[in-house]
Amino acid sequence: MTDIRLTQYARGGGCSCKIPPGELEAVLAAFPSFDSDEDSGRELLIGLEHGDDAAVVRVDGDRALVSTVDFFAPVVDDPYDFGRIAAANALSDVYAVGGEPLVALNLLGWPRDILPMELAHEVLRGGLDVAAKAGCAVGGGHSIDDAEPKYGMAVTGLADPAALLRLDAGRPGLPLSLTKPLGVGVLNSRHKATGEVFPEAIASMTTLNRDASRAARTSGARCATDVTGFGLLGHLFKLARASGVTAVVDAAAVPYLEGAREAVRDGYVSGGTRRNLAWVSPHLDAGGTTEEDLLLLADAQTSGGLLVAGEVPGAPVIGELVAAGEHTLIVR
Repeated sequence: MTDIRLTQYARGGGCSCKIPPGELEAVLAAFPSFDSDEDSGRELLIGLEHGDDAAVVRVDGDRALVSTVDFFAPVVDDPYDFGRIAAANALSDVYAVGGEPLVALNLLGWPRDILPMELAHEVLRGGLDVAAKAGCAVGGGHSIDDAEPKYGMAVTGLADPAALLRLDAGRPGLPLSLTKPLGVGVLNSRHKATGEVFPEAIASMTTLNRDASRAARTSGARCATDVTGFGLLGHLFKLARASGVTAVVDAAAVPYLEGAREAVRDGYVSGGTRRNLAWVSPHLDAGGTTEEDLLLLADAQTSGGLLVAGEVPGAPVIGELVAAGEHTLIVR
């Protein structure tokens, strides 16, 4: 089984196989946005309107329920690492809105006639280990016989309604902090094509965003998102648009994983990354930014860090929010 490469059994992998943001928004545009459930009387604090990372509903005065789901095809060949990455990515949506995860349910699709169930066991074991580190119980889940291997989690958590991290709470004058380096997308593409393993990328993708979320809230931040399949530029565009501001990125200040630039130069750029850049381009003033830098800034991340409107101790400041102008995004 050590010779089986999971990435070869899926067309895409990780968050790069998301439906393109423009297509997704067109589908969702027909659905209404609402603030409460008329039948239950519950107040929906974060919902469909801006495409936030999770749904949040008020339970009572100082408690809100957070609910999210995330799953994808293998982004690495090792089944245990795949499970860890997918779980950390699903848990991240709770941290991205300022919550703490309580319980998760596994979501598993497996080609049982093609891949040994022992590999599925390793995927689930990886997910359980990461959930345990997060202090999140795992209470079963759901599995199907699928043509491609897929794994993820549905996660429920709790948050303080007064301390949520939202897409629409950005204000001019706030700095932008990024809590993980970029580049896992192009490195994962290289891994899928060549089998080369990048331990630094795996370490980044399996690191929980728990500490970053807590630090952001402690510092008083109220606006954030996590950086996943739409890339830094795509997720920053959503944040700036929802907040009614312009986001300015200092390209030289953005951190990258070792080998990321070489991977771009060697052509390991996913279709998802190119679609991300095409989506934001009409709203982007790129100045003299090189295509290489723009592709890295649009690189489809899996289990990326938090992008916070505010200063987070230990995280680099990569730009700022300014008053709304002609363009929603500016890269200098």
